[in-house]
Amino acid sequence: MLPSIEQRIAAEIGAREMQVAAAVALLDEGATVPFISRYRKEATDGLDDTQLRLLEERLAYLRELEDRRIAVTSSIAEQGKLTPELEAAIGNAESKQRLEDLYLPYKQKRRTKAQIAREAGLEPLADALLSDPLLDPEIEAAGYVDAEKGVTDVKAALDGARQILMERFSEDAALIGRLREELQTKGVLVATVVAGQEEAGAKFRDYFSYSEALKNIPSHRALALFRGRKEDVLRLALKMPEELQEPAQTSPCQIKVASHCGVKDANRPADRWLMETARWAWMVKISLHLELDLLGGLRERAEEEAIRVFARNLHDLLLAAPAGPHATLGLDPGLRTGVKVAVVDATGKVLDTSTIFPHEPRRDWAGSISTLAALARKHGVDLISIGNGTASRETDRLAAELIGLLPELRMKKIVVSEAGASVYSASELAAKEFPELDVTLRGAVSIARRLQDPLAELVKIDPKSIGVGQYQHDVSQTRLMKSLDAVVEDCVNAVGVDVNTASVPLLSRISGLSATLAANIVAHRDANGPFLSRNALKKVPRLGEKAFEQAAGFLRVSMGDNPLDASSVHPEAYPVVSRILEDIKKRIGEVIGDGKLLKALDAKKYTDEKFGLPTVEDILRELEKPGRDPRPEFKSASFREGVESIKDLTPGMLLEGVITNVANFGAFVDIGVHQDGLVHISALSDRYVKDPHEVVKAGDVVHVKVLEVDEKRKRIALTMRLKDAVPGDKKPAPAATPARTQKEVAPAGAMADAFAKLKR
Repeated sequence: MLPSIEQRIAAEIGAREMQVAAAVALLDEGATVPFISRYRKEATDGLDDTQLRLLEERLAYLRELEDRRIAVTSSIAEQGKLTPELEAAIGNAESKQRLEDLYLPYKQKRRTKAQIAREAGLEPLADALLSDPLLDPEIEAAGYVDAEKGVTDVKAALDGARQILMERFSEDAALIGRLREELQTKGVLVATVVAGQEEAGAKFRDYFSYSEALKNIPSHRALALFRGRKEDVLRLALKMPEELQEPAQTSPCQIKVASHCGVKDANRPADRWLMETARWAWMVKISLHLELDLLGGLRERAEEEAIRVFARNLHDLLLAAPAGPHATLGLDPGLRTGVKVAVVDATGKVLDTSTIFPHEPRRDWAGSISTLAALARKHGVDLISIGNGTASRETDRLAAELIGLLPELRMKKIVVSEAGASVYSASELAAKEFPELDVTLRGAVSIARRLQDPLAELVKIDPKSIGVGQYQHDVSQTRLMKSLDAVVEDCVNAVGVDVNTASVPLLSRISGLSATLAANIVAHRDANGPFLSRNALKKVPRLGEKAFEQAAGFLRVSMGDNPLDASSVHPEAYPVVSRILEDIKKRIGEVIGDGKLLKALDAKKYTDEKFGLPTVEDILRELEKPGRDPRPEFKSASFREGVESIKDLTPGMLLEGVITNVANFGAFVDIGVHQDGLVHISALSDRYVKDPHEVVKAGDVVHVKVLEVDEKRKRIALTMRLKDAVPGDKKPAPAATPARTQKEVAPAGAMADAFAKLKR
């Protein structure tokens, strides 16, 4: 029999069975991954959040597999067909796929041609011809002709016998497993254009005549192929290499079907009929089943990779550096409808709003500057946050002039991504938060706040609307949302939140808190004033001991009664701090921030049965820098003056930009022209890069060179290898190290032609 679920998971995540068993027990008790990772290190012996997320996912899969195993075994037993050998095979099935292969012959199915043939008494004929090829099929079949049973002639008898054998061959689990492995390792996916769709499906033209080994197809290419098929532009087929040769040869899979079933061409009377039966079994039943199966597997792997890329980009974006608590002027650029303006204070509270018209067709530059200057002086604005949408560069010039007009305020301007701002503005959440504000002005508030604290603002927006995904609409939306929700939960809990300023959406992402509990916390805060301690949270309706245990360590109470409440030290561990203070004869205020003192302490001295060395070491680190923010220092990109649209770009330009999205084939960069450029994976670094995330992440400020501009198709090819040659240069770009073929490095699909000049 298979190892236990805990043993299998332990092998997969590189842990011991004891660690997995402890984590499973905690998850089953309702503990969250962030809580287990941070506050139950002794129990799991230090499993990190990445291991725990994988453990949680695999636990769900393997438990579903066990439930299905029981159901399959029960179903076959009820049919009276469960043999000891079959039961053992079912018990050793390591995947749902293998389990379904074994169950296939016993599944309740509609009345098939093979079943009709059995009812007509033709199974003995099929068995006889298969076991003794010396029999002449037509002579043998003559004895089974029976008009009353629907077998009108010899041909009908042989057709029925063939249907029985075809079904038997196609339901042989061992055969199906061998053929699946053959196609998985050697199969080639072939794409062709549907006749008449050449013009309508031009974006898929790179796949009009395409073939690639199934095992080598990357996620983005697979999803592009499936999208082309879904839009009725492409036809996809799975072939063996021999079938693609000229002239086409017999598929080795067909030969394997015959061989496995004991069929061979030895010039015996029934051999030709049996070989034809094997051929039809492959072509009509097995190949179609396996093609559906393997392409489904390819899609699943491609979706997993696309979701992983999306999740990583979202993680990087959510943990981007915050500008911090500054009075901020948010500008949501627009032309005809004007620039929407919002001023928020250091805590994100809306102080003022307005609409100005500095651009055509209602250009009032001077009046706009006057309005902004008055708002900046009135509220002591430190930062100007500008959305990167339409008219952002023109609005950026407006902000530059404003800064020059008011040097005493020492304002700084930063262009931020406004992805999702319009979605948030029209949401029910925004309506509840700002019932008195027009929808358009809510967007300006969001733009201002996402500069102050991107995490706190972006959690209010559906992650799919933030714009960091790869083929996000082509993947399972349920799996995508589950993955993205886990990322948001991990990011929010990694940073922690101030319970006295956090919004309901932010609080609802805290370990142990539901949307209802988050709303109750805010309602209690509004009714009774700010919380003065973590313990005060216990007065919130429906927030019980379990929820408090899960959430308390991630909630911060600044300027409260106990300085520890502003740290990540969990209330359950306060007695450890008390022992430390008692031992060194100091008060908490004297210890917090004293790195020299804290580093000199022996953590082992303060461990006990409940709190081991990992927890005590975490406590000492937290006391050294309480409430530390894991996010990096804030930096912003400076877009080049005079480069405001794709028309202003020329090959060879050196620019500064911000990474907006990272895909498997490269990274997209905002260079301030309203159209992101693409740095192909081969142009990210002078060294060989296997995964773009090794080099860049969403939010990074980078320097790039323009390689090629296709204004008509809005394609911008960039390089971070600043020594790369550009069209017209005398010296060619240096080859990548190690050298790779264009097939390995070139992106496929609609992006491919934007990188023709990256060939080496």
